[in-house]
Amino acid sequence: MPHSFACALAACALLAVVSPAQDGGAAGKLPSLIPDLMERATVPGLAIALIEDNKIAWVGSFGVRNAKTGEKVDDRTVFQAASLSKPVFAYGVLKLVDAGKLDLDTPLSKYLPGYVEGDERVNRITARHVLTHRTGFPNWRPGGKPLVIHFTPGERFSYSGEGFVYLQRVVEKITGQPLDTFMRETVFVPLEMTDSSYLWQDKYETLAATGHNGAGTPGRVTKPKEGGSPINGAGGPSAASTLLTTARDYAKFVIAVIEGTGLKAETAERMLAAQSEVDAGCSNCVGKPVTRTSNAISWGLGWGLERMAHGPSFWHWGDNGDFKAFVAGAPHARRGVVIFTNSANGMMMIPDVAAAAMGESQPAFDWVHYEHYDSPRMQLYRAILDKGIDEALKSQGAQSVEEGPMNALGYQLLAAKKFKEAIRIFEWNAAAHPKSANTWDSLAEAYMLGGKELAIEYYQKSLDLDPDNSNAVDMLRKLGAR
Repeated sequence: MPHSFACALAACALLAVVSPAQDGGAAGKLPSLIPDLMERATVPGLAIALIEDNKIAWVGSFGVRNAKTGEKVDDRTVFQAASLSKPVFAYGVLKLVDAGKLDLDTPLSKYLPGYVEGDERVNRITARHVLTHRTGFPNWRPGGKPLVIHFTPGERFSYSGEGFVYLQRVVEKITGQPLDTFMRETVFVPLEMTDSSYLWQDKYETLAATGHNGAGTPGRVTKPKEGGSPINGAGGPSAASTLLTTARDYAKFVIAVIEGTGLKAETAERMLAAQSEVDAGCSNCVGKPVTRTSNAISWGLGWGLERMAHGPSFWHWGDNGDFKAFVAGAPHARRGVVIFTNSANGMMMIPDVAAAAMGESQPAFDWVHYEHYDSPRMQLYRAILDKGIDEALKSQGAQSVEEGPMNALGYQLLAAKKFKEAIRIFEWNAAAHPKSANTWDSLAEAYMLGGKELAIEYYQKSLDLDPDNSNAVDMLRKLGAR
C-alpha cells in the first residue's frame, strides 16, 4: 500500500477513541480487531456504535478523517450515511401516515401528478411500493435520460433510489417543507440527533470525514445544498442518499426503531414486518431474469429484513462510492450496530466487524455481494505494490480474478497513480474478455490518463461492441473523433 497511507494506518491503534470503555463482549474485542481489519482492507477511518439492552453501550472511533491531513476520527465525526438515509426518511414518512397526512396505499400521483410522462403505470405507484422497492424504477435513471418504469409497480422487488426521490417530492408537496426542514422537525429534533442533516452545515467543515478511493487517496468533499437536484448525487438533498450523521446519532435512531418511539404501535410493527419478497439473485433487478425468492432476506417499510439463527433482524447498507456503511438491529435481543467508513473498501471489512458486534454472521452480505479484503483482486493488488507487476503476475496470477474485480483493480491502480501497471491490467482484462465493451472502454480511459495515444481506437472498439455506450460516444467526441 502507499507508504503515507500505511503510516496513517499503523497509527490506527493510537488514534482509536472509545467511549465508554468496556472490557467484555463485543466492545472488548472490537478495539483490537478493527485496526487490523482497516489495515488489511486499506480503510482510513471508521466509526462504530454498539447498542445493548437498547442503549448506546459503546462508541468507537478509529483512524483518520483524511489520510492527507491526518485529522483523526472522533465521537462527533460526520460521515456520509449513503443509503442509510432511506430508513430514516421512511420513519419520517410513517409519522406522516400516523398523522393522517399520507396513505401508504394511495397512488402518489394523487398527491403529485405528472411525475413520469407517457406511462399510465405511474398511477399505480404508492408509498408502500417505494418503501419496499417495488416501483418498477431503476436505482437511478441514466444521465440525461427520462425516468422509465421497467415493470408493473408491485410486481417484484428492485432496489431504487429514484423511488425515494419521488416520495421525497410528494412529502415536500404535502408538508410544504423542503426535505431537511421536514426531517429536522419530524425526526432529528425529537430523537436528539443533533449532528444530523440531509444538507451540508457550516459546522461540518471541521467535523466531516473525507471519502477515500480504493488506493486510500482522499477525494472531493461533497456538500449537498438546497436547490440542487436530489437525483444520484447531483448536489441537492436526497432522501435516498445525502444524510450526514455520526455513529452516535444514528444509534439513537436505531434505538427508536427498536422501541417504536414516535410511531403508533401498529405502524412500528408494520415497519419491521416483511412486506416484499426479494430475488435471491439480485438487489438491482431491472433487466435481470427472476431466479428464486430469497429464504433469508425480505423487505419491510424502508428496512431490509433477515432471518438469523438467533431471531429476525433489520438491516441496511450504504454505498456512496468512497463511503460505505452498515446498520443492523435485533429487536428480540435489543441489540444493534452502526458502522460508518470513509473508504471505497469499507464493505470489504464491515462484514467481519458486524459479525463480531452482533454475535453472528449477517446473511445480508451474501445478498449484496461485496468483495472481502482477502479476495483474489486485493491479493493481486498488494502483490503488485510489494513486488512489481511482472513478479506479481507470475507469482500471484491474474486468472483467479474475474472480469469485474479485474477492472476494479485497474481503476485502483489508476487511483494510486500506477499508470503503467493499470494499463497492463486493463490490457490483460481486454485480452481475456475481448467481447466485453466495458473492458475496452476502461482500457481506453487508462490510455488517456496515462498519456497514451490509443484511446480513440479502444473507445471505438467499445462502441462497436455496445452501440449504447454513451460514455464512449462522449469521449470520442471530446477526442475529436466524432
